[in-house]
Amino acid sequence: MPLKAFRGPKVWLWRWRRNPLKRRADVLEAWVVLGACLLTVLAGVLAGLAAAGSVEHGLARERATWRPAVARVVDQVPGSSPAHGSGTSAGERVWAEVRWTVPDGSAHTGQVRVEPGSRPGTPVTVWTDPQGHLVSRPTTASEAAFRATLIGLLVGVSAGAVPFVASLAVRGRLERHRLAAWDTEWSRLGPQWGRMV
Repeated sequence: MPLKAFRGPKVWLWRWRRNPLKRRADVLEAWVVLGACLLTVLAGVLAGLAAAGSVEHGLARERATWRPAVARVVDQVPGSSPAHGSGTSAGERVWAEVRWTVPDGSAHTGQVRVEPGSRPGTPVTVWTDPQGHLVSRPTTASEAAFRATLIGLLVGVSAGAVPFVASLAVRGRLERHRLAAWDTEWSRLGPQWGRMV
């Protein structure tokens, strides 16, 4: 059985306790660690909540303003419809030009995917924004909640990483400063030890 070094009991908040060997650098590092923990949590939570709320609000606005419209195929679509047994799968669609009218009476045209072999005048459901431009189908409420949660988590972790990495850099600098101070002290006191032996 390998022997383990005895480390003694773990002392919580040791940087905050009174100790005659504690240096100013230890106190400064304690404040850096505390500030970094608070900033990491605070920045991550606030940024994540703000991003999730913004995404969910934007997707809700799309659901409220985007409307379905019935468009009609303009020209004969190449290919044959799946009902005629052409060997194409039922999910296969081709691009075709369609025309639709928005509530203000203006006509619009655009390219959408339709069934192969569709005839002119075949109805196709399209989604439009308030200006009548083609858009994709809006997300459902559950899809929007999932997307907002995922983006909120990613933004929160990214925002929380900034103060965390900054604290690591500050602590590394404090460690280098502490080692340099020890080197200076050792170079001053080290030669005196040789005379005592």
